[in-house]
Amino acid sequence: MNILLAMIPAFFWGTTYAVTQYSLPDWPPVLLGALRALPAGLLLLAIKPSLPKGQEWKVLLILGAINIALFFGLIFVMAVTLPSAISGVGMIAVPVFAMVFGWVIYKRKPSPLQAISGTALIVLAWLLFDPRSITLNPVGLLAMLSAIMCIVIGSSVTKSLGTRIHWWTVLTWQLILGGIILSIAASVLATINPEPYVHAVQNTSMANVLGLLWVIILNTALGYGMYVWLLQRMSVVDFTFGGIANPIAGIVSGLLLVGESFTPLQYGLMVGMIVMSLVPQSVMSIKQRLRAKAL
Repeated sequence: MNILLAMIPAFFWGTTYAVTQYSLPDWPPVLLGALRALPAGLLLLAIKPSLPKGQEWKVLLILGAINIALFFGLIFVMAVTLPSAISGVGMIAVPVFAMVFGWVIYKRKPSPLQAISGTALIVLAWLLFDPRSITLNPVGLLAMLSAIMCIVIGSSVTKSLGTRIHWWTVLTWQLILGGIILSIAASVLATINPEPYVHAVQNTSMANVLGLLWVIILNTALGYGMYVWLLQRMSVVDFTFGGIANPIAGIVSGLLLVGESFTPLQYGLMVGMIVMSLVPQSVMSIKQRLRAKAL
């Protein structure tokens, strides 16, 4: 049941790219990041008020800068420069980067199965992103790689908190602080180049409003709330199974909302990447269940 619940936030996250392209195509990425983070954080604060203490402000500011300000900005750069399906599928390479990060920084050597799956993911991604078969914006690809590193580093910082800070406080205040950082950045950029910001505000339509509500309420307040709540009740391994909804949502929403289409080979490579990303977790889950039955 928890795995099915985990599919809900993963699904909403996967729709971010297509919803942005469909309803907010000309809006500056930094402005979108601010509008996604700050209202969601304030909504969660209103639902359950909390306030960090002392040294907690410093670590939450770091988390807000990495997990929210930088990550959200990069996500919206991807949304306006890359196909929705490519963004959704590309983000499942996070385990490979996490594996390499853990190996280099913490000297945690990956298992043979993790190494094989990671290598297969890299090969499939190389074939999918081959410039000879598909044209992709290099800015979007760089944003994708940077966003993946934000997830890896931000997750490491979050995990290091342990039980020192209540999970609701972490969730709420990293959104608020990250949203403030993005708001300041958007204000500075609007001063330098006001045209796209003025155009977005003066030409706000019902489609824009609905897109913002989707991103703020469903993708962020609900999605992040469920994500943190579920991580208290299930293992990271189990949660990754729910994550399969993310690339699937990216592919389906890209097809339905913005008419994206790919060749059968490209769809096959996407499916291959999704499957290979699940192999290590699947084997680990099976082993854990067998051990539990043996006890």
